[in-house]
Amino acid sequence: MRIDKFLWSIRFYKTRTLASEEIKKNRVSIGDAKVKTSKEVKIGDEITIRKNQIDYKIKVLALPKSRIGAKLVPLHIKDITAKEQLDLLKLRQDSQNYYRNRGEGRPTKKDRREMEDYLESGDEVDDWDQFFNTENLDED
Repeated sequence: MRIDKFLWSIRFYKTRTLASEEIKKNRVSIGDAKVKTSKEVKIGDEITIRKNQIDYKIKVLALPKSRIGAKLVPLHIKDITAKEQLDLLKLRQDSQNYYRNRGEGRPTKKDRREMEDYLESGDEVDDWDQFFNTENLDED
């Protein structure tokens, strides 16, 4: 199976085109050798993939016939990525979540208007969480 099709079928890339582009940019290698998109993957190959500034390393256990479900991926590859790389990935994810918790988006238009009205009234806010919680309690 071609390397681009393999990376697409194990859901490492969303499309074959993305997989091919990454291979052309020399971000994928089998062993220590850079590969072309037409390179055939065999069982037992160790593939190194540079994605999001992390070097992932996988070992081929089986070749899928076509794109497989996410639950079946562990049957076809084994993740042998170095622990340092995984720690680096976790550190980057945590640093992105530092400013805003997951699921918290921008204030709604209603929230923004309430903040502007409150600020125009001249009152100072020490605790914004308490401000929003008391506003929501008054509506109920």
